[in-house]
Amino acid sequence: MIDIKSMTLQELKEDMEKLGEKAFRATQIYGWMHQKLVRSFDDMSNISSALKEKCKERYQYTTLKIVRMQESKIDGTRKYLFELHDGNVVESVWMKYKHGNSVCISSQVGCRMGCAFCASTLDGLERNLTASEMLDQIYSISLHTGERVSNVVVMGTGEPMDNYENLLKFLRLLTAEEGLHISQRNITVSTCGIVPKMRELAEEKLQITLALSLHATTDEKRKKLMPIANKYSIKELMEACRYYFEKTGRRITFEYSLVGGVNDTNEDAAELIALVNELNCHVNLIPVNPIKERDFVQSENEAIQAFKNKLEKNRINVTIRREMGRDIDGACGQLRRRHKEQSLQ
Repeated sequence: MIDIKSMTLQELKEDMEKLGEKAFRATQIYGWMHQKLVRSFDDMSNISSALKEKCKERYQYTTLKIVRMQESKIDGTRKYLFELHDGNVVESVWMKYKHGNSVCISSQVGCRMGCAFCASTLDGLERNLTASEMLDQIYSISLHTGERVSNVVVMGTGEPMDNYENLLKFLRLLTAEEGLHISQRNITVSTCGIVPKMRELAEEKLQITLALSLHATTDEKRKKLMPIANKYSIKELMEACRYYFEKTGRRITFEYSLVGGVNDTNEDAAELIALVNELNCHVNLIPVNPIKERDFVQSENEAIQAFKNKLEKNRINVTIRREMGRDIDGACGQLRRRHKEQSLQ
């Protein structure tokens, strides 16, 4: 069956013509799916019964089922666990800010990147998500909260660049005028550093923010935290970041998880400054979210503040990421993993 929610409007128009339908029917159906966010063909009130039946026979209509939702008592952050059509589960996070609502979505079921401090990668990669499965995380949350989503971050479970074609399709659908029409500037895509795909994305000249998970300032240290560092050096990463900025004019965000005693020293701060000071960038310091399967600990508050101050003195844009959802398995992959463990009991 054809995955109708992953089709562009043009693709749907062409397919409707194959069914002997007028092109405007595609516009109607597309609007029901991507603006009104209805959950089935039966909910489309201006579509004939005959066309609904044709659609049911021809298309798969992706909708995710909420398996669990946890809401933080601290800040109202919500963590959702969604079930996919094949029984796999993925998680997403809804965060409320003064500037609007933000959703962090997953791009894969599991992850094969093996980063040492991340729960998402502990069981490896199950499969890629389709564009429609990525979209419906946002649609389901919008319907459940009754509130508009204005910012989207592709930073949940999975490596977006490892699911590149579906990621591109998702970005086009999410920003299309005929859909939710979320501004490209309000979208951030994270990567652990798959250099060829970073360069490919630069060629698309999108106005999204690229966030690189850096986490260390030398190849030696980075290899201990992130296996991808065995394939691409920090020098190659920095060249790809410069290329992205040249092509898009969008400053790079560097994600830097602070792990106590591992990458939070004065020497680390000095090395980070030397690495990024010529780039138009923003550094996001992340106090690492401890997971029980690893023995990493969060840096002391004093060390985090000292690290930030050192960067600021050298005129580098830096923020400490506000911790959200710590009381609801906030780190990527934690809720999914706990759900799997409970299912096996």
